[in-house]
Amino acid sequence: MTLEELHGQDLAARRTQGAGKALHQLLVSAQRRGCLTAGVYESAKLMNVDPDNVAFCLLATDEEDEGDIALQIHFTLIQAFCCENDIDIVRVNDVAKLAAIVGPSEESGEPRDLHCILITNPTEDGWKDPALEKLNLFCEESRNVNDWVPTITLPE
Repeated sequence: MTLEELHGQDLAARRTQGAGKALHQLLVSAQRRGCLTAGVYESAKLMNVDPDNVAFCLLATDEEDEGDIALQIHFTLIQAFCCENDIDIVRVNDVAKLAAIVGPSEESGEPRDLHCILITNPTEDGWKDPALEKLNLFCEESRNVNDWVPTITLPE
């Protein structure tokens, strides 16, 4: 392995770590502001009704979800919709970490479907989240190297 390859891998790892921290911050901020929609069906309904209000999309799976054909079909359709509507999208491979950040449903207190999470634009015009801007830049850089749905690792 050459020095350039090692440097490139190190740079990619740092970029992904920074994106993981930004995603964590964005999820906390969006939930506090009421701009977070969780669940595959809830997200699909929102995207169908008001796609211009969706600012960011997150798809999450665990190893056992990889064999769920219905979930994979939903993911394919959501990804296509996001690409067609210029919505940045990422994947996370740890639903448990995601659940620790987002927590249970506020209404019922029960665990919720975290396979798809949408971040929507708040009703107040002045909200510009720096974490969302970092993630938008991360997604743009990933698309430049033909990684259309990059995978982010959430911090411990």
